[in-house]
Amino acid sequence: RAAPSARTVVVSGVPAGLLSDDVVTDLLCIHFQMPRNNGGDVEKVVYPTVEKGVAYILFEDPEVVENVLKKDDHQLKDKRLPGYHPLKVTRCCEVVSPFVIYLFIYPL
Repeated sequence: RAAPSARTVVVSGVPAGLLSDDVVTDLLCIHFQMPRNNGGDVEKVVYPTVEKGVAYILFEDPEVVENVLKKDDHQLKDKRLPGYHPLKVTRCCEVVSPFVIYLFIYPL
């Protein structure tokens, strides 16, 4: 099985303070599992993190990371959110991965 860093994306632009953290976590999970977002099975969502508006999404399959990164326009939308919230999705780099692995073991 691929290392967590190879199966993780970093998501910034997450709307902070508008909904409860649990609801935002659920919305992110749903967004990144949807086929129209090139998503797949999500193993875990880490939100909130020490950085405001940033989440980590751990997928079960590293191929999903590649597919998600190919989609140009990720927008978080839900009837409980005002408007659309563009998300920036980037690969989890090796510099971040020890911290990410720590978060998956000891969530905030």
